[in-house]
Amino acid sequence: MRKLALLLVFLPVFSFSQERLNGTIMEVNEQNKQVPIAGANVYWLETTVGDVTDFDGKFTIPYNTEYKKLVISYVGYRTDTLTIKNPDRVYHLLEPTSSLNEVVLTSRKQTTAKSYLASQNIMNISSDELLKAACCNLSESFETNPSIDVNFADAVSGTRQIKMLGLTSPYILITTENIPSIRGASQAYGLSFIPGTWVESVQITKGAGSVVNGYESIAGQINAELVKPSTDKSLFVNLYGAGNSRFELNTHLNTKVSDKWDTGLYVHGNTHNKKHDVNDDGFMDMPIYNQINVMNRWQYTNPEKGLVSFINVKYLNDSKQTGQLDFNPDTDKLTTNAWGSEIDTQRFEAAAKLGYVNPDIPYQSLGVQTAFSWHQQESYFGLNIYDITHNSLYTNVVYNSLISDSRHKIKTGVSYTYDHYNELVNVNSYERTEASIGGFFEYNYDNLDKLNVTAGVRVDNHNLLGVFITPRLSARYTPWEKSAIRASVGRGKRSANIFTENQSMFATSRHINIVNSGGSVYGLDPEIAWNYGVSFLQGFNLFGKKADVALDFYRTDFQNQIVVDYENPQAVSFYNLDGESFANSFQFEFNYNLFTNFDLRLAYKYYNVKTQYQSGILEKPLTPQHRLFANASYETLVKPNGAHWKFDATYNWLSEQRFSSTVTNPVAYQVAEYSPTVGTLNAQITKVFSPKFEIYVGGENVTDVRQENAILAADDPFGSYFDTTFVYGPVFGSTYYAGLRFNIE
Repeated sequence: MRKLALLLVFLPVFSFSQERLNGTIMEVNEQNKQVPIAGANVYWLETTVGDVTDFDGKFTIPYNTEYKKLVISYVGYRTDTLTIKNPDRVYHLLEPTSSLNEVVLTSRKQTTAKSYLASQNIMNISSDELLKAACCNLSESFETNPSIDVNFADAVSGTRQIKMLGLTSPYILITTENIPSIRGASQAYGLSFIPGTWVESVQITKGAGSVVNGYESIAGQINAELVKPSTDKSLFVNLYGAGNSRFELNTHLNTKVSDKWDTGLYVHGNTHNKKHDVNDDGFMDMPIYNQINVMNRWQYTNPEKGLVSFINVKYLNDSKQTGQLDFNPDTDKLTTNAWGSEIDTQRFEAAAKLGYVNPDIPYQSLGVQTAFSWHQQESYFGLNIYDITHNSLYTNVVYNSLISDSRHKIKTGVSYTYDHYNELVNVNSYERTEASIGGFFEYNYDNLDKLNVTAGVRVDNHNLLGVFITPRLSARYTPWEKSAIRASVGRGKRSANIFTENQSMFATSRHINIVNSGGSVYGLDPEIAWNYGVSFLQGFNLFGKKADVALDFYRTDFQNQIVVDYENPQAVSFYNLDGESFANSFQFEFNYNLFTNFDLRLAYKYYNVKTQYQSGILEKPLTPQHRLFANASYETLVKPNGAHWKFDATYNWLSEQRFSSTVTNPVAYQVAEYSPTVGTLNAQITKVFSPKFEIYVGGENVTDVRQENAILAADDPFGSYFDTTFVYGPVFGSTYYAGLRFNIE
């Protein structure tokens, strides 16, 4: 069991560190199974050196020979003190305190945790946090997180886009178990291709991140860890239905094939086939669609030989139709009878991960990651055609070890990426192949107390971008108890996929202009940016309850950027940056356990994002300067049979947002310079009847806020002024839903 637990520590990145004492804290539940305890305090006796267990019950704590007694405590459980003679892994069961006349109070486990020890600014979001909302797919998983901004890309496709540090998702490295997944052809809709129930946890990293994961990250990284066949429920069913006739089904089937092999079959289906036009503009407020998404996942674990492996095979078929209410694709496709759009996507993925820990030298490990994907999208928007086929291959090999002593840890390895794109834009074809091979080295210094520094560099040889170096540095300093001061700097480089990343432009009458500068991708140069950041995290007790405050400031400076210019209302232009482009982001966040099982999260965010356009330096369109966020969650005490209630509410307020210019349009088709402010409220109630069954009801935008006239020139969709991209808030008003979750261990 101890070797198995040791292997599972390395699943996300297959890394190892022996300079600390690692361990897992568990309890025995009513089904007589061992389950992890999150939020348990682990510290050295008579010191302030400690840690809090994560969602898997794991902890990592500094160790030296002076530390002898390890204290483990959790409200409602007996406090244990262990004698530690050497830094072997700790695996410990806590026992609940109980007596005939005793009332046992247990604290609510953290659903979002910030790291006090890592050199990077990382936030870990558990599946419990994701369940605070309906969480039908990953694009809808960030409503309760102030670090990620979520909005609609346009007024017809229903596509949600996310932003971090004031930058859109192409500048964020989005990975699935640290394998790049949402990129290239999947950039626009890929987040909706990962069902929420498949996600075990999400890690959000602000800043450029590690060189191990590649050179493309600029604003940060979002990593989704999937559920594991060995630890997921044998049977899990989630049914969801909304008042707008949206229905979804998620089913997980997991089984143990042998003592070393586990497998899971995960099936997701969603459908929406009712046309809605709440604002009476003649267009559907959301598309009608159908999606089937199937994944088969295999897990191999051999603790005796130090091996653990995952193999995933996934297939997706997604179809969307949107446009005017009377649009019939059988008779109106690519005609002026009625404006309509269809987006049909097929995608196949295969991925494998192998981790090896040397049984004789356990601080040495080797990880191999490889993934292949085929993505085909066939689509049209009114009279505009956009088709893309994207084949991608990714391989990464990572070796971990120590230098000299346990304070010095290294990661090194090589990676290979291959992408072939074939695009059709109306009558123009674009085809290219990108291939790169690179090596990286990352050094981590940790003196076990105050300082943790990670410095990395990678060198890549790209067939179109040439040979280039990517340096990154992050550091954490702890001046006093429960504090962390961080700083980071890093460089990112990427080739912009201008069509697939900006598909909303096809749902307009704008002409597409590419200012060819002789660059290697669409005649444009690669995007290059530096990201700088500082942050401060402080935990404390306020009136006897836990609280923390986090402040961070990040700046992104572009050396080159592909400017997407909407300032001419009859065109969208792409050209290399000639001047300054930057994004400043400041965030203040306050978390407080106001009273037993009631958590409050408040945040304020300020953006200053500007770019040099041909018409001058301007604010980035549809980016609010100010955002207020509040989330309140309450959970009743759990009864002996497991029954309890959960309540959650989230409020978002956005300041005015700049619209791109429409001054040359006729007055009837002009918009104001700035949007109104907008505030939305989401709420959900969950009744847990037992550990096996629960139901939930909720509402999105329960105050029924709606953007009027979201589509410009809706009365003349084939005219010169039609535009669906001026979206700053909800288009279709309130949505109410209900669902159930059932599982068998």
